Amino acid sequence: MSKELEKFKATSSFAFTIEDSLEEVCNAPEGSAGIFIVYAVEGGEKELIMVGSTGTVQNDGTLKTKNGGLYDKIVNGHQFAKTGRKYSWPAQMKLENISELEVVWYETFNADVKAIPTAVEGQVLQNFLDANGKLPRWNVAF
Repeated sequence: MSKELEKFKATSSFAFTIEDSLEEVCNAPEGSAGIFIVYAVEGGEKELIMVGSTGTVQNDGTLKTKNGGLYDKIVNGHQFAKTGRKYSWPAQMKLENISELEVVWYETFNADVKAIPTAVEGQVLQNFLDANGKLPRWNVAF
């Protein structure tokens, strides 16, 4: 999976626990486009449980992002309910007894590189499907 992500130099990660504020720990940039990969962390083990993306490339080659970019998609994007992840992730973590998440984000479309966020997301999910025969458990569909 990491091979297709190596070309993205604008990348970082952060840890999130139930006690944290997702708004405070999220270090993804606002106004940016790309993908984020979520891992459940237990001891030294990491399990990929979700892949998401934000940003749309227009037919003239320009990028259209929602105001908050990757940051807003991670913190306020809806998942599990019609509510933002800042609320739904801690609730789901409690349900699944997950103590920590690691969120890794990649800016896939900027001055240096022009990769369509949903295409990159699709490739990461395809690789996961090929290896596991299913999508990550927090991805409902693609």
